[in-house]
Amino acid sequence: MNQEVFLKGRIIAGNNRGQHFVNLPWVKEQIKTKLGFVPYIGTLNLKILNSKEIYQLRKAEGIKIEPEKGYYNGKCFKALVMNKVEGAVVLPDVPEYPSDLLEILAPVNLRKTLELKNGDIIDLVINIK
Repeated sequence: MNQEVFLKGRIIAGNNRGQHFVNLPWVKEQIKTKLGFVPYIGTLNLKILNSKEIYQLRKAEGIKIEPEKGYYNGKCFKALVMNKVEGAVVLPDVPEYPSDLLEILAPVNLRKTLELKNGDIIDLVINIK
């Protein structure tokens, strides 16, 4: 049985670390194998507006991304962005990573595909089971 979490967030500018991470061969392979798509190079950063629900994500097992030496663990959840694009949210297990920030992966450039810009509010439906 699927369990879903509904999140709302504001798009914010990133620091381009997601682009570097997603471009790593071992990350690309795990995303393709475990989530079923080849990710666009880069992530969409989202500051969560309903923080209560993000705790459900942090408690859930998720889909593990096994790091190579020198990298941190992380987990992903399949997600539907704006009821239009299937992708995934990433929760990196990085010290001092903001608790109200999510990174979104998709097989397309979400900014271009959904005509998004910094400050826009978007909805996510996240599958946690």
